[in-house]
Amino acid sequence: MTSIFSRLLPSATNMIRLDHTHVLSTFHQYKSGAPVRVKKGLVNTMCTALEVHAQLEEEIFYPAVRNVMQGELIAESLQEHQEMRRLINLLRQMEPEARDYDATVMALMRDVMHHVADEETLVLPEAERLLSDELGELGMQMTKRRVQLIGPRSGEIALNMGRAASGNTVALSVVALTAVALLVGHRTGHLARWNRSLRRP
Repeated sequence: MTSIFSRLLPSATNMIRLDHTHVLSTFHQYKSGAPVRVKKGLVNTMCTALEVHAQLEEEIFYPAVRNVMQGELIAESLQEHQEMRRLINLLRQMEPEARDYDATVMALMRDVMHHVADEETLVLPEAERLLSDELGELGMQMTKRRVQLIGPRSGEIALNMGRAASGNTVALSVVALTAVALLVGHRTGHLARWNRSLRRP
């Protein structure tokens, strides 16, 4: 079962790239003149995605990479995560009407884009060169951990996705379907069953 899942799921490095693409796409949707509801939904969506992404890297990916690469790159990435968390904490305590809200969002965007550029040009290619045989297994571990992290927050995630899509009929339809899937999956124990299946040898 484990070997089957490791072949079907994205490798660790591809999963990280997918996360980057998702967050950058959310960044592009943010407009300072958007309604308060939309801004709040977008910012909460990007903050949650970044928190989960950083935790996956720190718990699973970075320890594996540190064993085969120079520690300076990972140390720098960890520092960037800390600054990202500082800005996220500020945003979580602010409302979109606050004078510094847009500036804080832009600061978070700049820091994350710098982090993404460094990671995709330096860390990921080296990991693919030095850890090629382990990336599938690492990707499976990251998928399992992601399910554990987002399961309890599925209602919050669905709510913020709905807020972020307000005013966009097509996006709202997609988000509605996603929200239903998240809520139904969580309430019926689907995520828990998938998580258990990943643990089977």
